[in-house]
Amino acid sequence: MRFISLPRASVWAQYQALSVNSTRFPGKVNSRPALIQLSKISNQQPWPSYLRVVPGPEATAASSTTPTPPAVYQSPKSGILSILPASWVPYAELVRIDKPAGTYYLFFPCLFSTLMAAPMAMPMASAGSVIGTSLLFFSGALIMRGAGCSINDLWDRNLDPHVSRTRLRPIARGAITPFKGLVFTGVQLLTGLGILLQFPLPCLFYGVPSLLLVASYPLAKRVTYYPQFVLGLTFSWGAIMGFPALGIDLLSHSAALTAASCLYASNVAWTILYDMIYAHMDIKDDAKAGIKSIALKHDAETKQVLTGLAFTQVGLLATAGWAAGAGPAFFIGSCGGALVTLGYMIKRVNLKSVKDCWWWFVNGCWITGGVISIGLAADYAVKMIEGPENQEVTQGQDSV
Repeated sequence: MRFISLPRASVWAQYQALSVNSTRFPGKVNSRPALIQLSKISNQQPWPSYLRVVPGPEATAASSTTPTPPAVYQSPKSGILSILPASWVPYAELVRIDKPAGTYYLFFPCLFSTLMAAPMAMPMASAGSVIGTSLLFFSGALIMRGAGCSINDLWDRNLDPHVSRTRLRPIARGAITPFKGLVFTGVQLLTGLGILLQFPLPCLFYGVPSLLLVASYPLAKRVTYYPQFVLGLTFSWGAIMGFPALGIDLLSHSAALTAASCLYASNVAWTILYDMIYAHMDIKDDAKAGIKSIALKHDAETKQVLTGLAFTQVGLLATAGWAAGAGPAFFIGSCGGALVTLGYMIKRVNLKSVKDCWWWFVNGCWITGGVISIGLAADYAVKMIEGPENQEVTQGQDSV
């Protein structure tokens, strides 16, 4: 604070009068007027603008940076969390049960591979088998997505308090201790193993290695700007699992191996695409907290990167369908539909709006995942109608 001019004499005279008058009352001998009194006197004077107190640059800077008040947790008032017992709510929040988009993104690759593998199985998988396998996959996706979230929050318990969107997560706010979170994660992993054992035995050997990827994704955010690639490797694992789940031996079936590999790579590209949009919601906080993401690395050319990922995804999806012997219903419905929906999303999404990024992240799952699933289901239905004769011809061509 700096003063442009000294106070006027009239104020000084009133100050002296107050000092003299204060000695006339018992108990206030030699007392001086309070600062508040002098302030009132000063404020009553018609000060010219050139004689006012002017704050210096330090004071101006301090006044313009008001500290953000700490976030206060409020118990859920609506949705599924509001009907759960209070002691369950932190654990339900930990597995993001109220935000199921992640479960759907984990389930769709499983559904894609199941629908693509069904016509390739010998004999062709029945509709009941496809539905039952898909339901088992959904159960596994629900449990393993929760386990992945728990592992992520345990890794990020010291980073989440610095990001506005994550600072009220259960472990970050202290509602669940790291030890209890670790025990709860172990229970989820054992439950996931129980579901995995319901599939044919080869699925166990294909499924267990994915746990290494589940545990490594949170670490990737600390060492590379491309943790979304690691997330893609993790979330897309189901694109392989549908084939052994329906009894197809990938190591002895070259067409199925090619289809599964291309479908897996296609889903990796899809995961990077949608998670790049998701990462834009936290881009400012991530930069402050030192968290790396592809959104930070390619902020200036995000839409170009998204476009490249979309073409990569659809190209690999088409290659997978070609290897699997898919028909026009797949190429028009799944590949064409994916290209249109992804293109529309990339054009419309406002990457500077957290709300808009979240909307497209949640709904893009159903829009793009839905059209791919419909195309695959239509192709499977056509082959079911055509009967086993066509399947024998296709299998013979594959063996040649």
